Amino acid sequence: MTTWLPTLTTETPEEGYELAVKLSRVAVKMTQPDAAIREKLRPEYAESFDALIASSQIVATHFATVAAANGYWRETS
Repeated sequence: MTTWLPTLTTETPEEGYELAVKLSRVAVKMTQPDAAIREKLRPEYAESFDALIASSQIVATHFATVAAANGYWRETS
């Protein structure tokens, strides 16, 4: 079975960060599956300092998870 998230493994920290952003976006879509409602709400949070900081915190949490899953991109010897 193929899923939208086959692995947390990425080649680089940059790819890991992009995956963290995707995880955050998918969480919003799963929480509010109605695209019209998401579009309607976007102007409210797009100009909200608190909402933007909260979004950054969620991405940071996801990035920490992805980084841990990738061994913080350290080589093991």
